[in-house]
Amino acid sequence: MMNDSPTTTPNEDSKPIDWYQMGGDAITEQLTVDATTGLSQDEAVKRVDQYGPNEISQGKKRSLFGLLLAQFSDFMILILIAAAVISGMVGEPTDALVIMVIVVLNALIGFVQDYRAEKALEALREMSASHALVRRGGEYTKVLASELVPGDLVLVEAGNIIPADLRLVEAADLQVNEAALTGESVTVEKQTQPIKEKTHALGDRTNMAFKGCIVSKGRGEGICVATGMNTEFGKVASLLDKDDDNKTPLQNRLSRFGKRLSLIILAVCVIIFTLGLLRGEDPALMFLTAVSLAVAAIPEALPAIVTISLALGAKRMVQSNALIRRLPAVEALGSVTYICTDKTGTLTQNRMAFESVYAGGALHESLQHGTPFWDTFGQALALNNDIQLDAKGELLGEPTEKALYEAASEASYHKAELEVTMPRIGEIAFSSERKCMTTIHTHGSHIISYSKGAPEALIPRCKTQLLMDGTSTAIDQQSIQQAAQDLAEKGYRVLALAFRHWDELPQHSLDELVESELCLLGLIALIDPPRPNAQEAVKQCRDAGITPVMITGDHPATALAIAKRLGIAGDSDKVISGEVLDTQSDEALKASVLETAVYARVNPEQKIRIVEALQSHQQFVAMTGDGVNDAPALKRADVGIAMGKIGTEVAREASQLVLLDDEFKTIVVAVKEGRRIFDNIRKFIKYTMTSNTGEILTLLIAPFLGMPIPLLPIHILWINLVTDGLPGLALSLEPAEKNVMKRPPRPYSESIFAHGMWQHMLWAGFLIAAVSLSSLAWANANGSEHWQTMVFTTLTFSQLVHVMVIRSDKASLFSIGFTSNPLLLITLAATIVLQLIVIYTPALQSIFKTQSLTLQEMGVCVALSSVIFFAVEIEKWLTRRGIIYVDKKQAPQGETV
Repeated sequence: MMNDSPTTTPNEDSKPIDWYQMGGDAITEQLTVDATTGLSQDEAVKRVDQYGPNEISQGKKRSLFGLLLAQFSDFMILILIAAAVISGMVGEPTDALVIMVIVVLNALIGFVQDYRAEKALEALREMSASHALVRRGGEYTKVLASELVPGDLVLVEAGNIIPADLRLVEAADLQVNEAALTGESVTVEKQTQPIKEKTHALGDRTNMAFKGCIVSKGRGEGICVATGMNTEFGKVASLLDKDDDNKTPLQNRLSRFGKRLSLIILAVCVIIFTLGLLRGEDPALMFLTAVSLAVAAIPEALPAIVTISLALGAKRMVQSNALIRRLPAVEALGSVTYICTDKTGTLTQNRMAFESVYAGGALHESLQHGTPFWDTFGQALALNNDIQLDAKGELLGEPTEKALYEAASEASYHKAELEVTMPRIGEIAFSSERKCMTTIHTHGSHIISYSKGAPEALIPRCKTQLLMDGTSTAIDQQSIQQAAQDLAEKGYRVLALAFRHWDELPQHSLDELVESELCLLGLIALIDPPRPNAQEAVKQCRDAGITPVMITGDHPATALAIAKRLGIAGDSDKVISGEVLDTQSDEALKASVLETAVYARVNPEQKIRIVEALQSHQQFVAMTGDGVNDAPALKRADVGIAMGKIGTEVAREASQLVLLDDEFKTIVVAVKEGRRIFDNIRKFIKYTMTSNTGEILTLLIAPFLGMPIPLLPIHILWINLVTDGLPGLALSLEPAEKNVMKRPPRPYSESIFAHGMWQHMLWAGFLIAAVSLSSLAWANANGSEHWQTMVFTTLTFSQLVHVMVIRSDKASLFSIGFTSNPLLLITLAATIVLQLIVIYTPALQSIFKTQSLTLQEMGVCVALSSVIFFAVEIEKWLTRRGIIYVDKKQAPQGETV
């Protein structure tokens, strides 16, 4: 495993070392370094040669030509290229040109997407520090961060990016923001003592400072124990460098569809050519007919329709604050069955906020104002605080103190105003050993000190507690400690607040005396609050058959509390920690993964294990996140979703979708759009394949009925030109059906022809062939010589009627509305006009071998074509009534689909 293994140096012979469990002397001995002088410059140069530069390697990079060439490897693309060649051979250069334009367009789009994917690792490299301050030969010197080696003594202070993995040996009020690596929203207070217990989570290794994290407060010094790809940051990069070329369900379905279709078309063309020869037809004519039919049967417009649908869908998503980085992700969202979401910054706001106060034996949801108790409490909250305002009025300081400052200000206890009458005259800074801080202020003729800190550290220093009426009484430490524990178990970060009055400050032992015999004010509960619309978005996901799962590096209690509040977990659900995952085999994880809603203290590789375990059950997984620690899982998931505002560039580069507003609810909007797009692509396939089936059967059945060849090659190519492209494009703009977010996601392995689609294609194709050949029979029975033009027209009109009526599998066209898709009406009218021009324009009659139809003949063509409308409407009525079923799961036991 990656992060469950201890940090190591890159020696091939060395074994993993738990640096955080070792004392300073053991570390310096292990790394052969003097703790007072550091490495010599000569030794540092030798170690650069031994360990390599402190850099994140780029790994293998595909050339631009290789990326471009890979776009032409898809089977459907090869079939289209073959179709273009055949079109050129049979004298249809326009078709050949259109097909090649489509192929090149798809290749360029795929090339741009793959090129962007290669940028993820480069973004990770840019997050590294450029320089570091190290002690070499007893003197501090500034060196390039790439020249750091294991054994270097490195100095860090507020604002620095940690240049390598360090085992801290000095920490003066040192706090590090590790959110990008661990996912924790709270800055980590660092210390130097060895940690006896073996700990899996990086966030619990409080004596370590990790490469790429930011020092938010204080200063410290550490011994470099890992550089480059051996750092925790480097291990994330190694996961990103893996080649996980996941295809979306649509890409897989279209690939299978293209292979099967090509074989079917080839077989049908051979049959038609053979039947023509057996009937004594001209071999050249039959060859052209078979080839023309092959060109017509291949839905060369499909890649264009798919690309246009995805592009238009991506444009609509941007308007809803969802930026698509890879077009296939638009449709893939509609297949998502699980959303594995990070907590910090995704479901929550990635900041600390005041939640409640425990005081006087009760829990209060807000601060009050105007009573002696609340005045003392509010003053303590505002004054025992190091927050400052910058020139723009923005708060500068540590997240927890920001939350306390904001809570005091909202209750009208303003720090700037209070400091006028109660100026600070002294302070005792926070230290990890004492776990508390104190500020001292004048208060009239007296002095008052305010202290805040961890309950386990501050409560034992209290002798009394202030009651709500302003009087004090002896403190009940046991009940207060229990209240603090109860709040912590609910996922809150808990601080205790106390004060003490002085006539004058003692001159000696200031720390011990000032922070003793305190009067407790109460407990403060803080939490990273959920986003305003997250709970409703979770509910909508569940309504749509999507299971949300929380995967976070945060504390288990905090993760479970937020998950329950949002509806991700129930009262009986448990949280699984990274420590437990570390002991689970892949088989055990696969057995439990479908029943687990919350994972906490999870490292980057374990996130990937969870995603892969879900995928082993044929679940289609989306992963959300914002930090560097999320990037490998974002890349491995079927759909990676990054936060746009607070997300790192690494996370964005590794994802397919970026939420511009960082709102979880935007995912629901994107899922709805993805489902709409897939529905419309499926409608196009249903339409075009039914049309092609009708054309093939018209040519195939006619010889068995003793009829002449009903269509010429030019007719087939014309029908393919006018009925596929424009109506297909109009279908891509079809609005979402009303129940689109009330049905479960499509199964991962489900055929694109599922839910009765292939049955519809067969019977509707037979019906189109039947009405087309019926026009030929009517012409023969009534002595009309225009039989071929009638078949040509009836076939064209039947397909136009079909495209209008299949806009829903169940809903009637009357309930959908004839005008709900204006573009479709326009394209149908344009196609009808083009067909009439071909029939009635003398110049075109010689080209298309058509004749002018009489009013009666045209009426017959229209009447026969309208049969398709009534037949499909009856099918949908039977489906709505439950008499026939489009889904096997809907059929009662014993009935067939």
